Amino acid sequence: MPLSLRSVARLCLALLTVNCSLLIETKAQAPKTYTSSEILLGLKKLNVVGSVMYIAAHPDDENTRLLAYLANGRLVETNYLSCTRGDGGQDLIGPELREQLGVIRTQELLAARRIDGARQFFTRANDFGFSKTPAETFTIWDKEQVLADMVWVIRQRRPDVLITRFPPDARAGHGHHQASAILAAEAFDAAGDPKRFPEQLKYVQAWQPKRLLWNTGSYFVKPGESMAGYLSLDAGGYNPLLGQSYGEIAAHSRSQHRSQGFGSAATRGEALEYFQPVKGAPATKDLFDGVDLTWNRVPGGAAIGKLVDDVIRKYDAGNPSASVAGLLKVHGQLQAAAKEGSWQLEKMQEVEVLLQACLGLHIEASAPAMAITAGQTAEVAVEAVNQGAVPVTVRQVWAEGFGRDTLVAKELRPGQTLRVALRLPVSPQVPASQPYWLREPGTVGMYTVPALFPLVQADPAARKKSKPETWLTVDRQHLIGRPENPISPNVTLEITLQGTSLYLTVPVQYKRTDPVLGELYQPLAVVPAVMVNIPAARAYVFADQQPKQVPVTLRAGRAGVRGALALQVPAGWLAEPATAPFDLKNKDDEQTVNFTLRPGPGAPEGKAELRAVATVDGQAYSRGIQQIIYPHIPTQTLFPEATAPLVKLNVQRRGQQIGYLMGAGDEVPEALRQLGYTVTLLNPATDLTADHLARYDAVVLGVRAYNVLDRLKTQQPALLKYVENGGNLVVQYVVNRGTVLPQIGPYPMTLSNDRVTVEGAPVTFLQPKNPLLNTPNKITEKDFQGWVQEQGLYYPSAWDAHYTPIIASSDPGETPKQSAILVADYGKGHYIYTGLSLFRELPAGVPGAYRLLTNMVSLGK
Repeated sequence: MPLSLRSVARLCLALLTVNCSLLIETKAQAPKTYTSSEILLGLKKLNVVGSVMYIAAHPDDENTRLLAYLANGRLVETNYLSCTRGDGGQDLIGPELREQLGVIRTQELLAARRIDGARQFFTRANDFGFSKTPAETFTIWDKEQVLADMVWVIRQRRPDVLITRFPPDARAGHGHHQASAILAAEAFDAAGDPKRFPEQLKYVQAWQPKRLLWNTGSYFVKPGESMAGYLSLDAGGYNPLLGQSYGEIAAHSRSQHRSQGFGSAATRGEALEYFQPVKGAPATKDLFDGVDLTWNRVPGGAAIGKLVDDVIRKYDAGNPSASVAGLLKVHGQLQAAAKEGSWQLEKMQEVEVLLQACLGLHIEASAPAMAITAGQTAEVAVEAVNQGAVPVTVRQVWAEGFGRDTLVAKELRPGQTLRVALRLPVSPQVPASQPYWLREPGTVGMYTVPALFPLVQADPAARKKSKPETWLTVDRQHLIGRPENPISPNVTLEITLQGTSLYLTVPVQYKRTDPVLGELYQPLAVVPAVMVNIPAARAYVFADQQPKQVPVTLRAGRAGVRGALALQVPAGWLAEPATAPFDLKNKDDEQTVNFTLRPGPGAPEGKAELRAVATVDGQAYSRGIQQIIYPHIPTQTLFPEATAPLVKLNVQRRGQQIGYLMGAGDEVPEALRQLGYTVTLLNPATDLTADHLARYDAVVLGVRAYNVLDRLKTQQPALLKYVENGGNLVVQYVVNRGTVLPQIGPYPMTLSNDRVTVEGAPVTFLQPKNPLLNTPNKITEKDFQGWVQEQGLYYPSAWDAHYTPIIASSDPGETPKQSAILVADYGKGHYIYTGLSLFRELPAGVPGAYRLLTNMVSLGK
């Protein structure tokens, strides 16, 4: 049975977080405008009925050139399914790691998709760090759960062709890469089998893709091996409607992966892509051999295709509004046959976007502040501007979930503006706007998706009881695969146009004007009544009985917040005061309480946890607020738990003054301060001179310093002179590609991709009497217990005899790696290179990492 138009509108609303080039703009973006040529491209896309899905493991694994070609050249719906959000990688633009980095890389993928025209999806798999084999990966991922997620997305999007980035064997390198290919092959079969994951069939139908192909290339084959036997296509063409080649689009898209340092140069001209068959019907000439990509594949679709052909044939680039009448005919034909999961419904959404573009109709809904607290009323300003040549009538405006319809019935003639003010009372039960995959604790390998995701909705007492509302929650199954939270709150306008009703929905956003960057948009966040913040990425380390200050900053989510703040610590620890009252009179007021914390006589050595908790009207709050702000992605607001590692150490130190040269960004300077050192951050432009460096007992280079600091090209002699004169230089890991100079040490070493991924791998002491293992602290096997994610990375594969390897370890089944710590005497001083993942272990409060670092900076003192 065909759906009613309002039912169709609600179905479309449920899909609002799907990102594509001409469907729905992503949250926190200025309302999208389209050029005449982009509208024409969208019209052509209406007449292509087909889909393809690209599958890989991480952000930046995708082939952006192929995605751009398929989405904009072949005009098929193009999807990228990334098994993970890239949480386990390194961060080239800031200190964010783990979940925070996953949020950044999710947004970088969405930024890339807005450029290349594909859509973005994920599974629940957590990128737990580098894995060398799929067997190891599947001991940490829940393989069946990841497979179920992959099948769900395939059944939702119904791709005709699946393409993997990697082969299912060792040629893929990373164990996650291999795992993604293995899962894709299993999903190809499972998606079409109604006996597999039958719980999904309440919402979707089983779907069997036509074929599965591997997107191979010269980097996967042996030198000199011919690619002649593979299916190939040229993805390097030029798109005149976009004014770019697919290589140019791809470079712009891939360059959004800034946290990974993947800025790319544009390519033009022929660019052959190769494909090897894996499963399904063979293809000899084209990816879509045997697939009908026209409306003829849909029952009754031929008539739709003819209508679209007519719109395209008559399209006037100088007057897009002339296409409105034809598009309305297409819309009516689609609406008559629309049902959930149908191509008609998908294309109907595209038609509505094209109609709005042809009309030049600008719609936005903005809030006066970036955040609102549950229980408050959101003031929303809705603006509709008719910038085109065709009159439209705005019949009503409503906010889904609030039961508030505002009858307008106003005709908007060309050049006219409609403004409507909405007051939306938010339910007190709505939680903070935490990304859905971070709302509940997960495992090392998997995120937990909540059973229900409440949308911002009306206070039940204020809601019109005569109108039952739907879409107030999203269940777990419909959250899986989404790149972001469902858009909420949102505002829908019912417009009438030449006798036809359309429902156009926009997110409520906070809009501001930056004096440098201009107009900026970000999501309207729901925040707790009070936010409890402790310094991010800090472990509180006690090497003696001396007390430390723990500052806890409270921030009001609304006016008039009063309560008490306490620091919860394990038995044996003493925190003063026991509680502290607070009274925050205005929204966004802040108050900092300094607790004095010290270990009591019964405090055991090792790692524990402290937590800050504020109590307001009997309700406990222990989440802070963190904003991730970078120019290439929308501002992200997170609500981390107000916890921090608490570490009691038996550690001695030598020296006092440390110079620290930041690389790509890490929290190691704070760890050194926690140990009692005086740390000075060095300016690479002015401080890398022999005279200035001479004042420091040790100089430490941050992670990737030789990858990101061009100044080291010329200042390396000053660093080595500092060592020669008796200094102690500690260099943390350097990526083996893209170093600013060929030799980073006083003697040759060859950096590599070698690493030890098993964080608990047993360690052998190669030089048990070396000062690094004995002075001022005796290092034992216990110091390598409790490490997180990985033991070390980018170890040298070869080194000069002047270097002494200190320890050895290996992943299971591999030969020992001996270059986690290399030390060389140079002149009167010492040079240390370490690939140990101190940048991860120190913020996590791993006791042994602090003891090792202390010995490194104390060497020779």
